[in-house]
Amino acid sequence: MATMLVTDLSRAQFALTALFHIVWPVLTIGLSFFLVVIEALWLKTGDVDYYRHARFWAKLFVLNFSVGVVTGLPLEFEFGTNWAEFSRFAGDFFGAALGFEGAMAFMLEAGFLSIMLLGWQRVPRAVHFFATLMVAVGASLSALWIVMANSWMQTPAGGSVVNGRFVVTDFWAAMFNPDMVWGVSHMWVAALETGCFVVGGVSAWYVLKNRNPAFFMKSFKMAVLAAVLITPLQIYLGDGSGKSVFVYQPAKGAAIEGHWHTNPVGQGAAWAVAAWPDAKKGANDWEIKIPNALSLLATSTWDGQVKGLLDIAPQDRPPALPLLFYSFRLMVVIGLYFFALMLLSLWHAWRHGWQDAAWQSRPWLLKGWLWAVPLGYVAVELGWTVREVGRQPWLVYGLLRTSEGASPLPASSVMFSMAGYTVLYIVLAIAFFIFARRWLRKGPDLTLEPPAVPQHGWQDRRI
Repeated sequence: MATMLVTDLSRAQFALTALFHIVWPVLTIGLSFFLVVIEALWLKTGDVDYYRHARFWAKLFVLNFSVGVVTGLPLEFEFGTNWAEFSRFAGDFFGAALGFEGAMAFMLEAGFLSIMLLGWQRVPRAVHFFATLMVAVGASLSALWIVMANSWMQTPAGGSVVNGRFVVTDFWAAMFNPDMVWGVSHMWVAALETGCFVVGGVSAWYVLKNRNPAFFMKSFKMAVLAAVLITPLQIYLGDGSGKSVFVYQPAKGAAIEGHWHTNPVGQGAAWAVAAWPDAKKGANDWEIKIPNALSLLATSTWDGQVKGLLDIAPQDRPPALPLLFYSFRLMVVIGLYFFALMLLSLWHAWRHGWQDAAWQSRPWLLKGWLWAVPLGYVAVELGWTVREVGRQPWLVYGLLRTSEGASPLPASSVMFSMAGYTVLYIVLAIAFFIFARRWLRKGPDLTLEPPAVPQHGWQDRRI
């Protein structure tokens, strides 16, 4: 019982630190590519508004990046302090992946960040643009290595267990494990989508308030056009990722859908639109179903066989079934909301153009973008909850159980550290919202002039 308590406390602490941390990298990735595009437009067109946009949004970027760095450090230490047995078991691959993330991705991002923020008057325009691009590449490489490592936990490959440790025999196979392509792409596009709707929502707020509406219609237009590409792509990636789950993690798939009985061959599985799964009963207390729809969603056929939870050993089934069931559905609803909002915005632009007055006459549509600002974060949190809770009771799927990976710590130590992290994160969240509110209320500096184009060499050799 004491071991179970420590394991549960360590899980709760990691959930707290991971769920709080993840909201910062998603905007860092999404906003970094927006900065690349906006600076490229300034260089191409010479429009000073694009330069002022770059300076304005860079402030939010650095504020967000700073909190992300601080909140990410505890996660690295927790693998050693709270999950030492997991680190011993999986370190041959997992440690290497995190090492690459730090040495390759974070250093690239951090190394060019100072040039991006402080080099406007100190380096040539091309060098500054390259720095901005490297910051964006570094942020995405960071996500690549971290999600790749997590994908390996979902579908381990590239080695075997020898004397209680996973020994890598094919590093490429471990990297490009079955979940990797879907997991990395789905998470990366989720970050782009979150950034897209944050930019669009903030811009819509300024247009609603009639504060520099012509200026912010430029960033709003960019967000709408980006959403045209991003929202359907994310739906496609989500569908592919879901189908992959039913192939490689059938227990997770069945738990997400509240699916208990394996459908007979030739008879399609019904999809529960809404239900209340009860693990003790081994059934749903109630359910609203669509015939054959689960087979179509999981296998792309009307009568494909989908394994049910009752055909999986009880000790191998995920816990918290209602949490998985509704977290997944809420995430899907948010994705569909983004898609519908994009279509409405595109239709409005086609009918009425991009003039700020035309959009101000439809405040409900601008408010729809404003409401979308937190929804990207919510969708990411829900998706990560489904991904991690659905993997249970395994740390490394099929190889190492969560109960086997925790460090043998006193429960009081874990409770103390978790309380400390909670206080720290509350302080960080309050500080972020204070500074973000100041940034929002102050708005852009429309008197800023871009640096002069140098006639010869460097504008200023002091960096």
